[in-house]
Amino acid sequence: MAFQTYSLFVLSIIMISFGHVENRLNLLQLQNDIDKLKADFNSSHSDVADGGPIFTEKLSSWTERNEKRIILSQIISMYLKMLENTDRSKAHVRNISEELHTLKESLSDGSKKIEDLKDLTKLQMSDLKIQRKAVNELFSVLQKLGDTSSSHKRKRSQFQRLCKC
Repeated sequence: MAFQTYSLFVLSIIMISFGHVENRLNLLQLQNDIDKLKADFNSSHSDVADGGPIFTEKLSSWTERNEKRIILSQIISMYLKMLENTDRSKAHVRNISEELHTLKESLSDGSKKIEDLKDLTKLQMSDLKIQRKAVNELFSVLQKLGDTSSSHKRKRSQFQRLCKC
């Protein structure tokens, strides 16, 4: 996919997946704003293609709706962070930022889940107190894992009964 449509593609996936596209005109306006932003960032520069895409490739491995909410909330946060340092006096920057903020609010549960994952990576598993707590919770964690996998198996077997494949 050419980089020229890259930003629109990511935003389109986000907006369509979560019902934020009221009409085609909104998306067309966003396309115009993104084209202006591309010019601001000189995104036609030859180094843009180096290393492949940074977001769209990651989206393909997140297949479930709730999973996508997690990764998309993080991607939106990164776009917002990038736009913090741009010229906010430009209408297209404001429009894109406003749309991203609206989308971010609709994905707030994904943001919370990202924070939970970040908190887990900060745990000092070499700390004896943390280890004791973890051991005390191990059975409960395994039970939840069992509940999750049996629920998934149950859904699959229900589908197989219903499907006349």
